[in-house]
Amino acid sequence: MWQGNVTERKAGPPEVGVSVIIFALAHSHDKHDGKAEHDELWIPLVRRVREPFKGKWALPGGDLLAGRSLEWSAYEALESTTNLRPRYLEQLYTFGDPHRSGSALPMVSIVYWALIGSAQVDDLRDGDNVQWFAESALPELAFDHADIIKYALDRLRSKMSYPDVASKLVGPRFTLRRLHDVYEAIAGRTFDLGNFRRKMLASGQLEDTGEKLAEGRHRPAAVYRYVPGVVAVGNEIWKPWDTQLNPKSESSFTAFNGSGTGDDVLSPLTTE
Repeated sequence: MWQGNVTERKAGPPEVGVSVIIFALAHSHDKHDGKAEHDELWIPLVRRVREPFKGKWALPGGDLLAGRSLEWSAYEALESTTNLRPRYLEQLYTFGDPHRSGSALPMVSIVYWALIGSAQVDDLRDGDNVQWFAESALPELAFDHADIIKYALDRLRSKMSYPDVASKLVGPRFTLRRLHDVYEAIAGRTFDLGNFRRKMLASGQLEDTGEKLAEGRHRPAAVYRYVPGVVAVGNEIWKPWDTQLNPKSESSFTAFNGSGTGDDVLSPLTTE
């Protein structure tokens, strides 16, 4: 470990740690926010108890553990703060801007992430110094964690056209209304239901199972499933939101994961 006074340590190598983002898809009523029921993405944050940024909210994280892998260090950091135990964490990106810690010591964060589908909404429990926040109502965050969350959201939104990702959120069989609601939750904005239906059916990704499902007061709706191996292409169909990915960061992420093709569909990202 680097020794010396504060000035010397600021000029030395950065500290290296892990941070974790968990996106949970849940109905708003699960967190009692008083709004009409709708799906949203929720994120657990931890209130910092020491400087820098004492009292501010931050992503769960911790130091690297001796004799443990990066993945295990990330898992331990998440479990110790939120009591969540996802079966898989995927490395998202490494953030190391020299000014990301403000006037404090330089640090590098290796960020891991995962996605929790609606089946795990009961896990969204606040704890000591831990609170779940809707993605649309995040508090002021420490470090560059707001940028990290935005980067992760852009990655998720850019992959929602892949059946392996979308089906993890809606299940193997679903109505178009349910799929529409999930897309709205991930995008953080509303889409015209009629236009969404037409684009989905024209994409060639879906097939009618022949089943019907009653949804509230609506008449029974057709149940669909994804056609294996079919991925819709073309911004006019599957970019209903405006992503602002940094091309350099996108390229670096793909290369880091070893695919080199941009076809990393993130299917292991979702916990079940």
